[in-house]
Amino acid sequence: MQKKYGLLGHPLGHSFSRKFHNERFARLGIDAEYVNFDLEDISALPAILRSETTLCGLNVTIPYKQQVIPFLDELDRVAARIEAVNTICIHRIPMDESIIRDSRIPGLWLKGYNTDIIGFRDSIRPLLAKAGILDSAGVAIAGAAALILGTGGASKAIRVALEDMGISTAFVSRSSGPGRFTYEQLTPDVMASHRIVVNCSPVGMFPHVDECPAIPYSCLTPNHVCYDLIYNPEVTQFLAKANEKGAFILGGGAMLEGQAIASYNYWTAND
Repeated sequence: MQKKYGLLGHPLGHSFSRKFHNERFARLGIDAEYVNFDLEDISALPAILRSETTLCGLNVTIPYKQQVIPFLDELDRVAARIEAVNTICIHRIPMDESIIRDSRIPGLWLKGYNTDIIGFRDSIRPLLAKAGILDSAGVAIAGAAALILGTGGASKAIRVALEDMGISTAFVSRSSGPGRFTYEQLTPDVMASHRIVVNCSPVGMFPHVDECPAIPYSCLTPNHVCYDLIYNPEVTQFLAKANEKGAFILGGGAMLEGQAIASYNYWTAND
């Protein structure tokens, strides 16, 4: 029986996941299909899961990485810490077991994971080492700090990944609040003390390729690392402007490939 996997989100016209997974399945001879589930409302998820009887796993993207959690029966420890999910393993169980275990959707047991953290951590480490922010042992230098642009589901995984490397973090958003800056508060001193800048916002994503986050690019230096989670376009205006200042740059393609492979490993762990 051909297994099915998919991507849950809205809108999905920009997504690379379907092409990436289906090409990988074909290349490796895996009897599986990856499809998009573009849902305007997350409340449609239970009906999808009941009707798609060969569906074994889902990836989750904007805007549902947090909204999907109430539908899940179990969270992996890392996903619980991040409070955002981008991977779901779908286990089909007998109805009597479903009643005993009190599953959220009868006949199913859904466990959530977060592989964004894996894809981001593994792709940014070499860049941080080149910039001298991680030492030869992979430990962050004293005072290493990062600005995280945006406060959505992906930003939470980025925060945990950076803090696990010993790097302090601060969010940046349009509104002020505890532990975060507004874009207007990004002074030269703030930019100098935060050598890592990660764009977790959708600003600059296709088709709005001429846009970029409103940070003071004049304050960037060759000592900075700028990472954009956006992968379409490959080089965003954020990265292009950072590159002009000599900063180390990397787009989201590497993270996406890493998290996608990690997702498949979770889906097939018990095969």
